[in-house]
Amino acid sequence: MTRRDELLTVAQVLDELGGVSRRTFYRWRELGRAPKCIQLPNDELRVWRSHLLAWLDSLREAA
Repeated sequence: MTRRDELLTVAQVLDELGGVSRRTFYRWRELGRAPKCIQLPNDELRVWRSHLLAWLDSLREAA
């Protein structure tokens, strides 16, 4: 069974990453090291679950 892709809030992403701080996440974004994000018209960020998983896989390959 395949999971339907979904948009995650920053809080959900931080939770998925085991409690990374919001400040650290935004620092990663500044450095270009965070998963690809979508900025909504209200300026909130979202991350596709598939992009988060691909980003995590890329970190494993680089390690």
